[in-house]
This record gives sequence, structure tokens and C-alpha cells, in this order.
Amino acid sequence: MVEINTIKNKLKREELYQKQKSAKAKHKRDRRTALQKEESSNPEKKEKRLAENVPNTLENTREFDETIVEEDEEVAADEATDEFAEYFQNGLAPKILITTSKGPSASVYEFATELVDIFPNTHFVKRKAQFEMRHIIEFSKNRDFTDIMVINEDRKEPNALTLIHLPNGPTAHFKLSSIALSKDIEGHGRTSSHKPELILNNFNTRLGHTIGRMFTSLFPHVPEFQGRQVATLHNQRDFIFFRRHRYMFKNSKRVNLQELGPRFTLKLKWLQKGTFDRKGEHEWMFKPEMETSRRKFFL
Repeated sequence: MVEINTIKNKLKREELYQKQKSAKAKHKRDRRTALQKEESSNPEKKEKRLAENVPNTLENTREFDETIVEEDEEVAADEATDEFAEYFQNGLAPKILITTSKGPSASVYEFATELVDIFPNTHFVKRKAQFEMRHIIEFSKNRDFTDIMVINEDRKEPNALTLIHLPNGPTAHFKLSSIALSKDIEGHGRTSSHKPELILNNFNTRLGHTIGRMFTSLFPHVPEFQGRQVATLHNQRDFIFFRRHRYMFKNSKRVNLQELGPRFTLKLKWLQKGTFDRKGEHEWMFKPEMETSRRKFFL
């Protein structure tokens, strides 16, 4: 084979490069076609190939974390008496208050409207300048709210979400990004008042379990499946992606998904014991020096 770098004429060099590129692509296509024919007559060979050729990803090569939860009696005993036990064991129905930081912009109100539509039995309360967080927490406790969501903003755009579980905490603070409102999603569907189904993915560590239970306690125990609505919180590399869809049944074997919106991404910044307190004790707090590797995850 002629070495391309030895050809001095630019046009000849380009022509030879394109020929070699086409020959390589043709060889690849022929090899795939032959393999496809061979595997169609021998399905076991395809299963063996797929089992052996598992690509390495950041997820399946993550660093070992001793807090990853499997079937553990100790974890089950702890969760039976944690702050969310009343929801999981006694069937307490969630009741959520949503508010904002002081002096919110129009974009924050728009996002708050989307959150009210997502979570059943949710009430938006406009925050006045004289109300501090301790006043809001006391107000919510006196009216039997189970959770508080506070939307923070920066430069007139929502940038953080604080979630407070009542009456005894914990409090989680998330960075908020990649927001797409329902109206901005092409071909989005209209929501109904049915209680949605909830899907949680990849909350694997003790910290992840706590955050997962916190999100679960925001939704009713029994979804209304006739509404065909599903809310998904998918954790990937410690970024929590929120999506909401509706099942669209085409026939008895085929189903499509119609996105309802909104979309947004959360990243946990800290988890605090008890309700919000600037001087409170933190169970976990993210620090840049904790990122010792791209394969180190906390949820």
C-alpha cells in the first residue's frame, strides 16, 4: 500500500485518501453484513458477543463506595425510624408549600407554576419581604404542610431549589439548571389532574437513598394510572434529571411517550439535619476537593 505522506501532489494525495477511506468503510459494512447473517441463524452467538463486548463507561467503572446500599438489615432498620417513616409506614399524604426568594422575577413565578402542576396537593404562597425562612417554616408547620420548596434565583433566572421536609427535616439544597418550561418543548402534551406515577433511577448510596426517599415523599402513595402520567427522576453522575411523560398506547404491543414538561436538572450541594438553619449541622456538603476522580460519585 502506498503511503499517503510520500505523495507530494495534493490532489493525488486527497484522491488516494478518499479511495482508502471508501475501501475501509466497505470492508466494515461487508463484515457487519456477514456477521448479521451468521447471527440470524445462530442467536446464541449474538448473545455471547453482546455479553463479552460490554463497553466501559464512567458508571460501570465507578470507584468503590462502601455506602452503596444493597439488601441490608441495618439500613432497613434505620429507614424504619427516619424522618420519612410516617409517609412510608403510616400513609401520610404529602402537602407541599412552594415559595420563592425575596423579590422574585417573572421567570421564577413561571417555574413555580410548573412545580405546582407537577406535585399534587401543592400550594403556592407569595413571599413578602418581611418573611424570613423561620417564619415560613413555622407558618407551614401550623397548617400541616409536610414539605416546603423554595426557589432561588440569580440574575432573574431560577438557579437553586431548597427542599425542607417537615416537621423535623432534613433540608436539601440543589443547584438548578437546564430548565425548559412546558411551553418551550416542541410537541408537548397537556397535563391532567391525575396523580402521576413516580420512577426513581440510580439512587444507590446511603446519601442517594435519603434523597430518593425525600423525593418519593412529595408524591401520593397511589398513582392514578388512568391518567397515564409518569414523573421520572434519573440520577446520572450525581446530576438528577427530571422529566414528565404520558403513555400513548398505539395497540396491545406498542406504546409511545409524549413529553409533558417541564425539564430541569438538579445537583445536590448540601444536606442538613433538621429544618433550614444557617448555623445548622450538615450531614453532607459538596466541596470541590471531594472530586478526586471522574469516576467518584456520591448518590
